[in-house]
Amino acid sequence: MLVIVAPGQGAQTPGFLAPWVEDPAFADRLRWLSAVSGLDLEHYGTKADAETIRDTAVAQPLLVASGLVAALAVFPHPADAFGRVGAVAGHSVGEITAAAGARVMSAEQAMVFVRERGRAMAEAAERTPTGMTAVLGGDRDAVLAKLADHGLTPANENGPGQVVAAGTMEQLAALDADPPEKARLRPLQVAGAFHTEHMQSAVETLATYARAISTHDPRTAMISNRDGQVVHDGREVLSRLVGQVSSPVRWDVCMQTMTDLGVTGMLEMPPAGTLTGIARRAMPDVETFALKTPDQLDDAREFVDKHGTASLLDTAPTWRLLVSPAKGTFHATGGHEPGSMLRPGTAVGAVHSLRDSLPVVAPHGGSIVEWLVEDGDLVSPGQPIVRLHPEAQL
Repeated sequence: MLVIVAPGQGAQTPGFLAPWVEDPAFADRLRWLSAVSGLDLEHYGTKADAETIRDTAVAQPLLVASGLVAALAVFPHPADAFGRVGAVAGHSVGEITAAAGARVMSAEQAMVFVRERGRAMAEAAERTPTGMTAVLGGDRDAVLAKLADHGLTPANENGPGQVVAAGTMEQLAALDADPPEKARLRPLQVAGAFHTEHMQSAVETLATYARAISTHDPRTAMISNRDGQVVHDGREVLSRLVGQVSSPVRWDVCMQTMTDLGVTGMLEMPPAGTLTGIARRAMPDVETFALKTPDQLDDAREFVDKHGTASLLDTAPTWRLLVSPAKGTFHATGGHEPGSMLRPGTAVGAVHSLRDSLPVVAPHGGSIVEWLVEDGDLVSPGQPIVRLHPEAQL
């Protein structure tokens, strides 16, 4: 199974789009997304220096646009992707790239959303001097306890031995003076404490824009970086994109979900290298491909052919399926038989795992056509559980 991933802020480097814009088709598409975002993305991706593209309001639209246009270079006919891509995921702002790639929203909607996200987060970061520090190594429980002692948030958990602490500059200075045992600290060049309570004002701003965005359910398994769950409802994906601005990124559990799904290959969109680097350490049995320059496109397509399989969600209309949010055991509730009419929001059961008990809800209602699993069955993330007939909605 193939998973396509998109990196988050910090992956960008000066000039990373220079070889890409030599292709007129790529340049034209980038120019269109520049018009939507109100930013000269070609300039920022080819000529701007590191300090300029570190600006949150610039970096975030640049990253999303780069990933979306590069994906079109890999899949010139976008519909072909859904017969090959088993899952998508993104780290931090990269989740917007993943959502647009899964057709939750259009590319234009994604660019407006990320433009306002970058602006709102930059404004939030200016209110209080905050920052982020990578904590490398050490025991996870000991690291988290030390962060709690200093009032810091584990804003990113990227894998074994990789936690990013975020908070005020005073809190980070206290951590520097009193680090976790056997851990190294590396301050990050970011504008503020992203994915923490310090970004709450940005959440409130984005929530107002989200109400105006129409969505579709993902065409392939969409792995949420909030908790590693497979999210199948488009409105919930959008809600999570709003909330994740002030919520920690759990890339470690995203990779666990990829393992549970049976992923064999990970293709990272440009500016690539960060997520495939983490995967090589945390998922050694998964083959990785970091797409950095257009001269790799033929090899990337061969990689897709090698690992690509049709998404379970694409083998039947997605609007008829309820799927498992995680790996676990499914237990039905309510005695719903084929033909039963479900009101919007009805829970048909829950998936019980070692970590959680997660409800399986029919967000739009409908009538049950058939059950695809039985009570007590083991299920994997994204596995279809029940087929609904939408015309019978109440």
